[in-house]
Amino acid sequence: MKPYAFILCVFMCFSCDEIHVPKPKAFLSLDYPKATYLKSQLDIPFEFEKNKLARLNVSKKNNTLEGIVLRYPTLKASVFINYKKIDNNLEKYISDTRSMTKKHLQVADEISERMYENTQQNLYGMFYDLKGNVASQSQFYVTDSTQHFISGALYFETKPNYDSILPAINYIQKDLLHFIESLRWK
Repeated sequence: MKPYAFILCVFMCFSCDEIHVPKPKAFLSLDYPKATYLKSQLDIPFEFEKNKLARLNVSKKNNTLEGIVLRYPTLKASVFINYKKIDNNLEKYISDTRSMTKKHLQVADEISERMYENTQQNLYGMFYDLKGNVASQSQFYVTDSTQHFISGALYFETKPNYDSILPAINYIQKDLLHFIESLRWK
C-alpha cells in the first residue's frame, strides 16, 4: 500500500469525533385548550352552547336576527351563521346551501356529508366537511323544517393551505358539531 493512501485512511478514521445522523422528521405540536362551552344568553329564536374561546357577534336589522359570527382570534378563523325564518321556502334554503358547498367542488379534494337528525329536539340538518385548499372547510345547515333555518360556514383569515390549518379545522369542527347538538328552538 502506498504511504499516502495509508495516511489518508488514518486521517479519515480519526478526523471525526461524532457520527452525523440525519434528524428524524418532526411534526408541529399545536396544543389547543380543552373546549369549555357556555350557553348563549341572546334574545334570538334559538339557544346554543359555544366554546368560550370564540367571540360572539350578533347582527340584527330592524330588530330581526340576520346572523351570528363566532370569531376565533387565536386561530384566525370565523364561523358565519345565518338565520332565516321559513315561509314555504325550506327547499330553496337547502338548495342554496348545497349550491354554496358545491361551488367548492372545483378545488376540493373531497366533500363528505354527515346527516344530522334529532327528532326529540326537532333538529334536522347536514354537515359538510370539505378537504383540500378550499375557502371554507366546513359548512352546515340545521332546521326544524317548519319555522327556522340556520346555515353556517367556517373561514380562515389566511390563504387556504389544508395541511397547515388541519389541526385548527378539527378543533373548530368539534365546536360546530357541539353547536348543532346543543341547539334548541325557543
